[in-house]
Amino acid sequence: MKHREFKQYKHVMHVAISKVLTEARSPSLDEAAFPAYSHTNPIINFIFWERIRRVMNYLEMDQPYEMVMDFGTGSGVLLPFLAKISKRVVAVDVDFSPLESMKQYFAFPTKVEYYNQIEERFNCFRPAAFDRIIALDVLEHVGDLDLTLETLCRLLKPGGRILISGPTENLLYKVGRVFAGPEYTGNYHQRNIYQIKKILSKLVRVRNIAVLYFPIPLFEIFYGQTKVGTN
Repeated sequence: MKHREFKQYKHVMHVAISKVLTEARSPSLDEAAFPAYSHTNPIINFIFWERIRRVMNYLEMDQPYEMVMDFGTGSGVLLPFLAKISKRVVAVDVDFSPLESMKQYFAFPTKVEYYNQIEERFNCFRPAAFDRIIALDVLEHVGDLDLTLETLCRLLKPGGRILISGPTENLLYKVGRVFAGPEYTGNYHQRNIYQIKKILSKLVRVRNIAVLYFPIPLFEIFYGQTKVGTN
C-alpha cells in the first residue's frame, strides 16, 4: 500500500476509533487497543499503526487470496483492507462489542463474515481452508495457546501462512506502558512474543517479517508456514 493510501486509510479508521472513545470507555475497548490507535503521543501512535502497515505490505505481495481470517479482529482495523485482497474474509473474536461500536461510525465491507470463537469453536470451518490467518497482538491474551495454534495451523492450506505480531514485554516496553497511560498498565498479557514464537515453531516453519525496533525491540512480526502438499 502506497504511503498516501495508507495515510488516508489510517485517518479514516483513526477518526472512527476516536469517536467511539468519546462516547464511552470500557475494558473491552482498552484490550482492543482503541487508546493506542488514537493515542496523542506521536511515537506510540506511530508504532501501533506501523505494525498494521508492515503487515499490509507483506500481505499485498501474494494477493489476491481466496479466504483469509482476522483472528482477534478487535476494532476491525484490518477488515477493509482484507476485503480488497481476498474473496472471502472471516473475522473471529470472543467479544464483538468493540467492533459493534466501530460500526456506528464506519461501514465495514458486507463480504466480511463474523464468528464468535467461544460459540463457534472453529467447527464451522473445514481443515485447510485459509490462505492466510492474521493474529495481531492477540495471542498474548490467549489461555490455551498450544491448542489454539494447533487449531489455526490445521485451518491453513498447504503452504498457507499465519501472520503474528506481539509485544516483547521487555523492560523498555513495560516502562513505555506506564508512560502511555493507565489503560496500558494492567496485567492482561499471559506471555510475550518470544514464547508465542517458540510454541508456533513446534508446529510450522517460522520466519521473521519485522522487528520494531532495534536495538531494544518493542514488537516482533513473523509468520508460520505450513508444509506444501500436506495439511
